[in-house]
Amino acid sequence: MNISKSYKTVILTGLFMPMTLFIFGVYNGVMQTIYRAGVIHQPAVAGINYYQGLTMHGVINALVLTTFFAVVFGHITLSHYLKKEPPKLTYQISIILMVAGTLMDFEAMVTGNAQALYTFYAPLRDSAVFYIGTALLIIGSWIAFFGWVKIWFEWRKENPGKKMPLAILGTFVNFSMWILGSVPVVYEILVILTPWSLGLTNTVNVPLTRMLFWMFGHPLVYFWLLPAYTAYYTILPKVAGGKLYSGNAGRLAFLLFLILSAPVGVHHQFSEPVFTPGTKLWVSILTYGVALPSFMTAFTVGASLEYAGRKRGAKGLFGWMVKLPYFQRDNYLFGYFICGLFLFIFGGVSGIVNASYALNQMIHNTAWVPGHFHLIIAGPTILMIFGMSLYIYSSVSGKVIKFKSLAVIIPYVWMIGVALLSHGLMAGGLMGEPRRTNLGLSYTNPDSPLFNQHWVSTTTLTMVGGMTMGVTAVLYFIVFFATALGKATQPQQIILPESEELHEEKPIPLLLNMKPWLIVSVVLVMFTYVPALMSVFKYSKPVKNQFQTESPSNIEK
Repeated sequence: MNISKSYKTVILTGLFMPMTLFIFGVYNGVMQTIYRAGVIHQPAVAGINYYQGLTMHGVINALVLTTFFAVVFGHITLSHYLKKEPPKLTYQISIILMVAGTLMDFEAMVTGNAQALYTFYAPLRDSAVFYIGTALLIIGSWIAFFGWVKIWFEWRKENPGKKMPLAILGTFVNFSMWILGSVPVVYEILVILTPWSLGLTNTVNVPLTRMLFWMFGHPLVYFWLLPAYTAYYTILPKVAGGKLYSGNAGRLAFLLFLILSAPVGVHHQFSEPVFTPGTKLWVSILTYGVALPSFMTAFTVGASLEYAGRKRGAKGLFGWMVKLPYFQRDNYLFGYFICGLFLFIFGGVSGIVNASYALNQMIHNTAWVPGHFHLIIAGPTILMIFGMSLYIYSSVSGKVIKFKSLAVIIPYVWMIGVALLSHGLMAGGLMGEPRRTNLGLSYTNPDSPLFNQHWVSTTTLTMVGGMTMGVTAVLYFIVFFATALGKATQPQQIILPESEELHEEKPIPLLLNMKPWLIVSVVLVMFTYVPALMSVFKYSKPVKNQFQTESPSNIEK
């Protein structure tokens, strides 16, 4: 499909800008591991303190980069399958709001006015600029989705009887879930935290703000993942040289994510006393349930890869694994997908641990937690963003990918780094190593009375993994920016590898209609959060406590 100049500009901006900011996210991530390993025994380096850097790392990597990419991937997916561009007004307003919001966030973080991490937990207070900027970033992504809905209805009217392509279903499920989860956090930001930050209100209900954040914070994890899932179902079988084993399985998996991903955020708050045991038990059950579509995906994608391997002449039970196109220069995308899948196996298993109330009490607020979610975001999420950003930028700009041989090996080295980093964090977490803490000032400083020699080996392993990831990221930046700054020498178009289904499966009406699944999703959210909200108002109240981020002292006292 050919592409208009304005649409091309929006897509390339949506890739180039967050990737540029990602440099700061990577740098501060590596610095976190160096602090924690006890190499640095001070609160700040180069004018950026530990919590300022941790905030930049989380916001840029987990929110800015992922949101921009999800929107760009949605633009590409809808345009490829429907052969239409979204309305110009929606995609231009969307990118303006997202860029403006991101720049506001970046300014607040760089100047030290936002240091309360990407969770922005009250009563730590960030700048109102940061809160408003975050809201603009999220709202901008909604507007892009509204444009896609418009062209979908136009296409459906022009193509009566045709079913929604699987990739579009994955995109629509992702953004329906995203809006359902992000409305509460936008309310928290604009109605509660911004007036409080500006001094227009004097109190804040801390458990309420945390509940509103985690109504968003857990769907955010699936917002990271579903573009990768969409690619695993609709692109990976093609680049592996095979076919998708079952389209209906993919549809069911996406729709299960729609109903199960939004109502489970309370499992991040198992340690908070305001929620009743009944609410916590219910959320624990739902969290186990959300593992089902992941298991389904593992089976379906695995079967698709096995088919590809056997087409290449594989013999025996596991022979197909060695026949896949791991290091082919002209098939570089495969490495990004397969390495992400491998890491996600361990990310999913460790996530089931977090769902257990009893086990959660052991690992809560330890290094286990970032070890787990780095397997998710640094695994399939970032590797998908790496691979597809190169692919999309090249096809839309008409520029040939530079250093393609380097691009082929990047995902494998990155996978090793993530494995080392996450193992170090999770092993340390099982020994009580805290998260969100500058250990170099205390627990990994031999001169401190708090020094704990048992955490030296785990934090060192984490640092080795982090530095490996940092070096790999630099290699990726060389490839990406060399490509982006090169000259256009080929057609500029929107095109995606498109997997065929192995079987022509019988259409199942329930899998072709999102409406009942949306209704069930809203019902489950209400069933979870109405009792949770009642508990919050019953067992908590607004307080005047307010903490500056650079000091633990309560301003009110």
